[in-house]
Amino acid sequence: MLHFKTYHSLPEDAALIRQKVFMEEQGFVDEFDAIDPQADHIVLYDEQQPIATCRYFWDDEQQGYVVGRIAVVKEFRGQALGAAILREAEQQIRQQGGSRLLLAAQVRAKGFYEKQGYAAKGEEFLEEYCPHIWMHKELEQ
Repeated sequence: MLHFKTYHSLPEDAALIRQKVFMEEQGFVDEFDAIDPQADHIVLYDEQQPIATCRYFWDDEQQGYVVGRIAVVKEFRGQALGAAILREAEQQIRQQGGSRLLLAAQVRAKGFYEKQGYAAKGEEFLEEYCPHIWMHKELEQ
């Protein structure tokens, strides 16, 4: 049975998923940052096994919520779990009164986010070695 849990700082389950996906599979080095202790983290579980994660936080500079670090364990990909955890984050942000969402998408995942209602904004930029682009979405209240 699938279920979500939300944490107000980085839980070990989310850290393990991100380490596996972003560091071991994709080769990122600087995966963890000063935002992790302050962000809300969502973990999707299949029974007791953590299988997907994301985080979100309010960004004063951008005047919106930034969603990121969306990762699904390899064995569970292709089941629309990335979309499910993103919808859960959007729902939680909406419940907190948020409406403006931003995310820094890997360019290769841009199509996925467009299908979720996000639009690209601005120029591509490199995060470590990987091309990213800012995307945004306005939530209806």
